[in-house]
Amino acid sequence: MGGRESRTRRRVRPLEVRLPSYFRCPISLEVMKSPVSLCTGVTYDRTSIQRWLDSGHRTCPATRQPLPSTDLVPNLTLRRLIHLWSCTSSSSSAAAAAADDISSSTDPLPALRDLAAFFSDPAVEDPEKNRLLAAGGLAAALAAQIVKEDAGLETVEAAIRVLASILSMDGIHESNKRVAISALLADLDGSASALIAVFQKGGSLESRIDSARVLDSILSSSSDCVAEEAKSSIAEKPGLIPELVRLIGGETKVDPAAADVGLRCLTGILTAAGQRLRVPMVRAGVVAAATRVLAADEVTAGAAERALRVMEEAAVCAEGRAAICEAAEECVGAVMGRVMRLGREGRETAVVVLWAVCCGGGGAGGDWRAREALAGTSGGLAKILVLKQGDCSPTAGRMAGELLRIFRADSKGCPAGYDSKTIHIMPF
Repeated sequence: MGGRESRTRRRVRPLEVRLPSYFRCPISLEVMKSPVSLCTGVTYDRTSIQRWLDSGHRTCPATRQPLPSTDLVPNLTLRRLIHLWSCTSSSSSAAAAAADDISSSTDPLPALRDLAAFFSDPAVEDPEKNRLLAAGGLAAALAAQIVKEDAGLETVEAAIRVLASILSMDGIHESNKRVAISALLADLDGSASALIAVFQKGGSLESRIDSARVLDSILSSSSDCVAEEAKSSIAEKPGLIPELVRLIGGETKVDPAAADVGLRCLTGILTAAGQRLRVPMVRAGVVAAATRVLAADEVTAGAAERALRVMEEAAVCAEGRAAICEAAEECVGAVMGRVMRLGREGRETAVVVLWAVCCGGGGAGGDWRAREALAGTSGGLAKILVLKQGDCSPTAGRMAGELLRIFRADSKGCPAGYDSKTIHIMPF
């Protein structure tokens, strides 16, 4: 009997409605009927917080901070979201009300924060999020807030955070994402300038990551949604590439999430206008940033492959090859240290980068510093042999074969690097 009851509970649990945690009053833990906010920014149900204040307390129950003011400000956006959660048929009115809160309020920041919490909360079902977006008006209100001339940086960051949640979530329908992107494109110059401003002045790494997620969604959109000319226009915005390079390489340490989305943006930019932007990208320090990504063990294989893709673009131009060879030991060592942990495409890209600097990319001949760094890599010969004998294209196989010539056997028959400062290369 007990076993049958246990199985029944497991069957019905997925049907239980999950309540978003921030819909509960921090005092009563019940769903708020009349949410109001204290000056500390924490929201409570009016009845509960009024009882707390009437008992003589002059601190915020959640933060324990002293209250310079006991004014209670109605949180209309949260009240409407709670209503939407409890009665999904009101999606249209809730969306209109939320858009109105953002557009007409003298301080839209609380409404934007509530929306960010709503869309990022895993306890809110995806259909509810999609219904709110499909009702219309919300995406346009968010985009308008971003380009608003007198909007403060904190407000712009909050609006971008909502859009980043919408555009990066798998559960949001593509049609709703296209509406959000179209709203941003309505003022492309203003939207791009706002994203760059957050890159440059953002108060936190998270806000810069949010900005990059929005940018990546625009750049990776299908051509029928975003014209290639628009992507190229964004790509050539002054100041964008240096900020993406800074995001990728990290100011003190590589952040995996920042590196991943930054590299997505940069590869999207290269796809849109690669040939014109290779040299500016190199001058912004992309080789050093990509090297740091490759050397960071916590970075995913996907991000590492995109870092190699960026380095391959750099190696096409003379300035890029020079930048790689200036730091050959670090750069070549990072490539070789990562190469066996990549998929086929990533391994072939690594071969192209190594061949470009070691054997003569661009027809200029290889650089002795790069050859010396490759020959001195631990296990370098074995790795290049595996790359040549593995599942690779004929072109990559030929390049790997030329890289093998950098190695020779010593007097005991053990692999060793040759003196790469000479011009004579003995085939292995």
